[in-house]
Amino acid sequence: MNAPSYHAPRGGLPPQSTLLTDRAVVREAYTVIPRGVLRDIVTSNLPGWNHTRSWILARPVTGFATTFAQYVVEVSPGGGSTEPEPEPGVESVLFLLDGTLTVVLEGEPHVLTPGGYAYLPPDADWSVTNDSDGTASFQWVRKAYEPLRGHPVPSGFAVQEQDITPTPMPDTDGAWTTTRFVDPDDLSHDMHVNIVTFDPGAVIPFAETHVMEHGIYVLEGKAVYRLNDDWVEVEAGDFMWLRAFCPQACYAGGPGKFRYLLYKDVNRQIRLT
Repeated sequence: MNAPSYHAPRGGLPPQSTLLTDRAVVREAYTVIPRGVLRDIVTSNLPGWNHTRSWILARPVTGFATTFAQYVVEVSPGGGSTEPEPEPGVESVLFLLDGTLTVVLEGEPHVLTPGGYAYLPPDADWSVTNDSDGTASFQWVRKAYEPLRGHPVPSGFAVQEQDITPTPMPDTDGAWTTTRFVDPDDLSHDMHVNIVTFDPGAVIPFAETHVMEHGIYVLEGKAVYRLNDDWVEVEAGDFMWLRAFCPQACYAGGPGKFRYLLYKDVNRQIRLT
């Protein structure tokens, strides 16, 4: 069995001889940001971070998706932040794509390697440093936490994907699995960030149409994804951003596994007032 891989952008610029051929798409119900557009000139510096740059993939947009922000963050050796989260009440998930990163959570250090996952509760005391000689790249998902009466705020933790057994989806013979980092029945969590894996040829055989918003970052492989009325080819390093109720399905094209990191908002009543 091959070890999992995690695609991280490298930046740079295409040569001047390159023709404009890419797969970026913006629609009313979805956006596709292909890996080929994650170049140096579209990076942002983050206040309070040293030797760091980011590609901001998603932010709340009125009339589209509103619950989360998602970034790829690249930290050079010696870089990081002692005050990474600028807003009170915001929770985060970090998922390491490349390199080594030290996350200190409430005074306890956690060294993440590729596949490392850290849940950082709202108002937690945490920091991030790259103490290695190489660049570290990670996905950062941020959401304003919605407290739920009778349920405590979740505790922070760090874990490696490799230490979690994926859960087969029903009636798929293991061709479609989900790696869950938190218990889906734990109502204290109002977002899930999971890894979804398809064997070559595996499918989502119906158009999922639901209230959850999605950020989907392709970690490995390739597939054809159905988004609203369109079939869109995607590969490792691409990002799909879906508003609520965007119909979605996929067909994993092979020859290897198709895997992606999936954000969705969960476990809260719909606010009407």
